[in-house]
Amino acid sequence: MGRLFDTRDARVRMALLDLSGLCYLLVVPHPGPVPTLTQWILAVAAFAGALVTYRRPVVNLVLQAALLAVAICLIDDLTINQVGASWALLEVTMRAGRARTIWLTAGLLAAVDLTDSIGDPLRQVASGVVGLGLEVGVPVLLGLVIRANRELGRQTVERALAEQRRRESESRAARADERSAIARELHDVVAHHVASMVLRVGVARHVLTDLDPRVDEVFDDVHGTGTAALAELRRLVAVLRNPDGVRGDAALTAIEPSALPSALGASVDRARQAGITVEADIDAAIGSLDAVRGLAVLRLTQEALTNVARHAGQSARAHLTVAVHDGAVHWEVTDDGGGVDGDSAPTAAPAGGGHGITGMRERVEVLGGRLEAGPTGTGWRVRTVLPNTLSETAAATPVGSAPRTREATAGSPTPEPA
Repeated sequence: MGRLFDTRDARVRMALLDLSGLCYLLVVPHPGPVPTLTQWILAVAAFAGALVTYRRPVVNLVLQAALLAVAICLIDDLTINQVGASWALLEVTMRAGRARTIWLTAGLLAAVDLTDSIGDPLRQVASGVVGLGLEVGVPVLLGLVIRANRELGRQTVERALAEQRRRESESRAARADERSAIARELHDVVAHHVASMVLRVGVARHVLTDLDPRVDEVFDDVHGTGTAALAELRRLVAVLRNPDGVRGDAALTAIEPSALPSALGASVDRARQAGITVEADIDAAIGSLDAVRGLAVLRLTQEALTNVARHAGQSARAHLTVAVHDGAVHWEVTDDGGGVDGDSAPTAAPAGGGHGITGMRERVEVLGGRLEAGPTGTGWRVRTVLPNTLSETAAATPVGSAPRTREATAGSPTPEPA
């Protein structure tokens, strides 16, 4: 019913009304003779006028009222013109912008209808009570009910939208409070301790002057890694406190493409310094990747090599493969589990130990890929394919969890600043 009386479907209503009128003339038996030529002319004029003026209900009402006045003078069966005029009044009542328009058009139709009872007291009483009630009262009442229901529906939608905006506002406020709390913790706790460690390493480098070169190299690496971690913490705190101040999260979601090969090399070197034997097969074409996928490749590499060091041990051998084929990035990290016999195989990760694989999977799925992680022989393999463009999203389902899970904690290595 709501669609039937929708303002946008006035043409459909008029077409249905015209079809019902044709059925009345052609199918419904009449007590008198078949419809006369005059009746057909007035009916066709009413049908055509309704279709032509469906966008202007007041004009349609005036036309239908005029045709009804002519029909009252010329023919006996007024059904077609009476229904046409009443329906036109219904359209005016539903769609008029002012109440005065409704009452003026209703008065016009009532005046035309009363001309049918001039000179006949009995017909005057019947027309005044029954005719006006059916031809004028019912359309006006029905139109007013439809208007009221439409207004109630509009108010309901507005209240729902206002409630949704209120909930979104409260949610944004809650997220802002949470971001502020996280920023305070990062600044007051994490950044403070990292800065303290960097400072102490720097002091140790200057105090202990006769160190073994290899130990000095480790100190340099720890100092550089801590400095880079502090820089990223500052960027993270800035974004948490003012997300709108960093355009597109550029400080956190992108890396200069030309810097990706060196960043990957630094991650491999850091894993080697931890004692892991890493074989890297990196395609030179990765320097032309977009910034988002480049950062994903870097983060995946860091996480995977960290998991190798954590779960397979320092005696493990790992192989990193990064290749670009037809614009898609094929990435894979495998390890031998720290040995080839059962005695040297690494133990499973403790229950509840981090969310490294979950974070890697979420990062890959955002870019339209699918992460595959699971055991292979005595070792472990993690691989994925990142599509050429972000629009080429694949309907991927997460791979089921394997018996051994490797997760990285917050101690994952931080990349060299690009």
